[in-house]
Amino acid sequence: MGELWLIRHGETAWSRSGQHTGRTDIPLTEQGERQAVLLGRRLAGREFALVLTSPLQRARETCRLAGYGGAAREEPDLREWDYGVYEGRTTGEIRQEAPGWTIWSAAVRDGESAEEVGARGDRIIARCAEVGGDVALFAHGHVLRILAARWLGLLASGGRYLALDAASLSVLGHEHEQRVIRSWNERYDLMEES
Repeated sequence: MGELWLIRHGETAWSRSGQHTGRTDIPLTEQGERQAVLLGRRLAGREFALVLTSPLQRARETCRLAGYGGAAREEPDLREWDYGVYEGRTTGEIRQEAPGWTIWSAAVRDGESAEEVGARGDRIIARCAEVGGDVALFAHGHVLRILAARWLGLLASGGRYLALDAASLSVLGHEHEQRVIRSWNERYDLMEES
């Protein structure tokens, strides 16, 4: 098994404002589009044995603008966490009703638990294990954080320790037989355009 390259989509209006964006299918902002192009420059046409993308447009468009749209296959298990009643709300707004609330520790009414998202992450890892090379995954912040936690053998809630910014690149790999994080949360949106 090769490396897993985790690419979080570029900025959206809700990622900028801090609103929980699960199933709502919103587009990239102009800044998010620029970030996706810069991610493509960073990847520099790197070849992957498999490219998977969330079916949501912010991930699909990041994939396309980065230069991998023609190779990508949509993977429903890469869609973002279903936040249920918290969709579109910020943590601050939710904490006005539920002090101390976090997505990682509270039940999500009408949505998914961290463990359910973790099960999706396990399926993605198993699918990638069948590929004889590196895999690119274009997706979302929380699902990629949980996938990384599961890669390391942690509970899905271990994703709480792995902050992930919009338009970031992370690489999961191995050191000998041990699964490790090779790089995490590298951002390229501040690069100078040439």
